[in-house]
Amino acid sequence: MMPYNKTTGADQVKIKFLGTHNAESRNTKLVSFIIDDILAVDAGSLTSQLSFPEQDKIKAILLSHGHYDHIRDVPAFIFNNSCRTNNVFATSQTLEILSSHLVDGEIYPKFTEYTPICGKTSIKLITLEPYIPTTVEDYEVVALPVNHPLNAVGFQITSKDGKKVFYTGDTGPGLSTIWKQISPDTIIIEVTFPNQMEDIAKNSAHLCPKTLKKELQEFLQIKKYSPQIILIHLTPKYKKEIKEETKEIAEELKISIKIANEGEEITI
Repeated sequence: MMPYNKTTGADQVKIKFLGTHNAESRNTKLVSFIIDDILAVDAGSLTSQLSFPEQDKIKAILLSHGHYDHIRDVPAFIFNNSCRTNNVFATSQTLEILSSHLVDGEIYPKFTEYTPICGKTSIKLITLEPYIPTTVEDYEVVALPVNHPLNAVGFQITSKDGKKVFYTGDTGPGLSTIWKQISPDTIIIEVTFPNQMEDIAKNSAHLCPKTLKKELQEFLQIKKYSPQIILIHLTPKYKKEIKEETKEIAEELKISIKIANEGEEITI
């Protein structure tokens, strides 16, 4: 099990969490994280948690699905960086939601079209086909369908040095098919509700600690090893309860499970 680490070398991948919750407040931000300062994954807090120079370093954005808390800051990010072409990768449905509801020429400018101020289009929408590896900057990205509305996907992201991260995005139970196709060093997985809300979690296609346990047991059975497990997308008002319940799972399965916090960095 890889521990949290504040330093990174040339052969390591750095992940910085910008938002780790599903509801926003002064202390909790919507889901987004960045890899090696250049690859953004989901965009719930992509601008609110980064300075302008930090935003300028980002070369590409991956979006797991079209729910607002995962795409909210895309138009603000494009506005801040409108005089360059910004690459956004997602499935066709997610790109359609983004272009027809946010960067639609009404709420925000239609950044997919030529803008006379900068003399170019400000956003390039690039379709990801599930299961097909795609090169995104220096990473290989594979989008894998998960159990969540709007044809949501998770991502296995592999660095040029072979380090692998799997991010589930929002998902309900049923990851065993995906476990057979991936070999991550780190899994970033959602847990939205506590066990007392198991039915609500299942009906909304999310996980609670009880269903998380089943998914991790299946991973261990299929893959025969334990990657670093990082939890994300927690409901703030239930965070203490979720933390206590996942601690019990970690002890029972004899693995380490961490809950990500805003501003926290890990390396793999």
